[in-house]
Amino acid sequence: MSFQEYRTSERIEEELDKLGIRHYRVSETGVVGVLEGGIPSKREVALRADIDALPIEEIEGRAYGSENKGVMHACGHDAHTAMLLGAAKLLAVQGKELSGTVRFLFQPAEEIGAGGKVFCHKKNETLGNADRILGIHCAPDLKAGTVGIKKGINNASVDHFTIRIAGRSSHVCNPEKGIDALYIASQIVVTLQSIVSRMTSPIEPVILGVGKLRAGTAYNIVAADAVLEGTTRNVSDENRRRVNKLIEETAHSIAGIYGASAGIEWEDFASVLVNPDETCDEAIAVVKETVGSENVVTNRKIFLSGDDFCEYQKEIEGVYVYLGTGNPDKKGTENPYHTFDFDIDEDVLEIGAAIYANYAKWWLDRE
Repeated sequence: MSFQEYRTSERIEEELDKLGIRHYRVSETGVVGVLEGGIPSKREVALRADIDALPIEEIEGRAYGSENKGVMHACGHDAHTAMLLGAAKLLAVQGKELSGTVRFLFQPAEEIGAGGKVFCHKKNETLGNADRILGIHCAPDLKAGTVGIKKGINNASVDHFTIRIAGRSSHVCNPEKGIDALYIASQIVVTLQSIVSRMTSPIEPVILGVGKLRAGTAYNIVAADAVLEGTTRNVSDENRRRVNKLIEETAHSIAGIYGASAGIEWEDFASVLVNPDETCDEAIAVVKETVGSENVVTNRKIFLSGDDFCEYQKEIEGVYVYLGTGNPDKKGTENPYHTFDFDIDEDVLEIGAAIYANYAKWWLDRE
């Protein structure tokens, strides 16, 4: 529930107040905490957690389940928030010995790819003079307590498209007098799949999915209009531009064949998320010190979901790591993101907090 995290933001502020950490709002629901160390220094580091929930009805019977009907933390953002607050507590205790400034970024609206853009647009308020940023995301596919840090591409770009077909209504008995927008939309859905299977390389991951199709007013009336919505996921900017252009050409061409028109709207949710090699090596060293070399995973597969942490990486050096939360002995913790029974092994929260804190301390102490 992006940009609706009002109570979440209030709770974050309450905890920061307890720690004596100065904070302020960026946008209505974003929170930035600033901890200035006792030793004067120009060094700054940023730590980011996303805080928004999803419009999903959570499974019943959980003592810790959502109290808001139809709203659920089904992607672990509540865990990310808890870990960053844990790091704030660890660092606040060391405040007098800290050399420099730590910025805690509690970012809204990751799920719609907007919060990162807002925070980076106001980078003077969020990033300040930070030279490094670390983000952590839970990972049900990784064993609880392990940490995935992968060099190069980690997440795909994400685009959302809406195609509106304008046809003409008629009675179903006289189809020749109408222009069937529902039929046209159906043809577009089917043909779009050939873009992936016949017009892109099989060795480069591409996703093109249509999840919504709305059309028609009655069973015996030719639909005058139709709206379909979908998404594309790509791992290169070149393919992203090409695939999106092919979608537009396909929609216009098929609509034109039947005398209809097609309008297409795009929303850029996220770019490809790429961890730079050198920045990854830095994080790997810190994480190995925190959890041990045996618990660091460097070959996690590319995940074709997106994450707007990529926006920060356009501004400063940053690395995104994945904390394993899957435990076969704890029900639901290996379930995928965005499902009604998603869960995590909460024993790993302390690990996430320690990684955040240790990374910040490492950067501030670096000569």
